[in-house]
Amino acid sequence: MLGLRLAVAEPARPPGGPPTAGEAVRAVEAELADVLDDALARARDTDPVYARDVADRLAAFVRRGGRRMRAAFAWCGWQAAGGTGDPTPVLRTGAALELLQACALVHDDVMDGSALRRGAPALHVEFAELHRATKAARGSGGSGAAFALSAAVLAGDLALAWADDLMTETALGSPHGRRLLREWRAMRGEMVAGQYRDLHAQATGASGMDEAMTVATLKSALYTVERPLALGATLAGAEADATEALRRAGRSAGLAFQLRDDLLGAFGDPALTGKPADDDLRTRKLTCLLAAGVRLAEATGDTEAAAALAVGAPAGTEQDLRRMRAALTRTGARKAVESRIGELAEDALRHFGSTGAHPAVRREFAALVERAAGVSLDHADVTGEDA
Repeated sequence: MLGLRLAVAEPARPPGGPPTAGEAVRAVEAELADVLDDALARARDTDPVYARDVADRLAAFVRRGGRRMRAAFAWCGWQAAGGTGDPTPVLRTGAALELLQACALVHDDVMDGSALRRGAPALHVEFAELHRATKAARGSGGSGAAFALSAAVLAGDLALAWADDLMTETALGSPHGRRLLREWRAMRGEMVAGQYRDLHAQATGASGMDEAMTVATLKSALYTVERPLALGATLAGAEADATEALRRAGRSAGLAFQLRDDLLGAFGDPALTGKPADDDLRTRKLTCLLAAGVRLAEATGDTEAAAALAVGAPAGTEQDLRRMRAALTRTGARKAVESRIGELAEDALRHFGSTGAHPAVRREFAALVERAAGVSLDHADVTGEDA
């Protein structure tokens, strides 16, 4: 219970800009549609085959959606810092974040060999099918796998280029453009660092919690919540103290999001998540959940669980996966991660509340954290309003 109480009543919504995060996200979708239309027109002017095979597929992938959380968190940062007036810069920043997310997802699916994304075939799987169809129709040669992976890498690069173009245009039109680009550059570097540390952990057989937390922070916490909040705040001209409070809120919320993703990666329903539920277990990807399971198994002398979760142990069959899930549950790792998610979510709301943001904005942030972390929070404690 956070117990933050206000002394005076305030209006239900702050002035200026989209009044709710949901409406802001819909406005970002409209902005994104215009950006994609312009990008596709340029692609067709460049080369029709590239436009048809790569740009069109990438645009369809972006339009297929996702939760648009990064755009919503950027809006919350802007509103928390007192953003008013024309919301176009923060909406365009949200659109750029969604394009960057498309780059990250396309490349992540290549690196992880994931076949499903957003309830449909991953982009490299689409390219493999294109190669098969072309080969059947025209007798083309070469490796279908190599073609698919190479084309998907190019598609991810194109998404990054579109994101950078949009963010550069936004920064050039903002009085806070230099600060905005510093945040953007830092976020891109952290994203790549996190992806590499993920690969490095798998290559070295790492299983420690410190390593898992480093990956979770770089790959998810900073990029998913902390930097988007800071980007929005920067566009509002936020002072350093307010931005720092938002960073702390974003770090906690981002880690809660990643821990929830760890649980879904082991126990989730693909029909609900839109991606496979066992990829992390099959590849023994280092997650905080797996690291907790290994540590607890060793601490309690549970040799069966330790063997099931050990680096190098088989995880190819359904029976292997069941053993891993049972070990994660029996050791208490699943429960411990669930508990930590709740703690991090409350920390996020406490830090966000310290910015002095309007209660309506705090409600919006709380709802986003609930959605990202998969928890239920007491909004009255956060906003200071009666339940």
